[in-house]
Amino acid sequence: MTRGNIFRAIVAATIVCGTLDILWAVVLTLWRGREPAAMLRFVASGPFAQATDWGAAGSVLGLAVHFTLMAIMVSAFVIAARNHPDVLDRPVPSGLVFGLVTYVVMNLLVVPLRFPAAWPPTAFSIATQLFSHLVLVALPTVLITKHYLRG
Repeated sequence: MTRGNIFRAIVAATIVCGTLDILWAVVLTLWRGREPAAMLRFVASGPFAQATDWGAAGSVLGLAVHFTLMAIMVSAFVIAARNHPDVLDRPVPSGLVFGLVTYVVMNLLVVPLRFPAAWPPTAFSIATQLFSHLVLVALPTVLITKHYLRG
């Protein structure tokens, strides 16, 4: 296992999972009759409170914030898998655990700390976020990591 493989796993999983996750967010946003650009500005407002007023620049920043958060989540798993390669032997259970951990961190810690009005989450929000974290982020991350670290 080389540093190059670790880097490639992180980049590939970030691109794949980040794209799947943001497309899911766009679908949900459109389904609710809202504008995807506004959703992206809201994402940017996590670390940059005024981003909701920044127009297209705020939306682009939201996309950058989204992929940065995804890179952090993916990197945490890839590094854990490098140090404990046995997690790649059982990708589904490992993915489910990873997905639950990322769900808890993002939706029960990060989001409520930054956006207290988002608490408590609705049943719909819990279901859609769990789907995203488990199916669109965690399982592809584990499979991509396994591909790059094990060949």
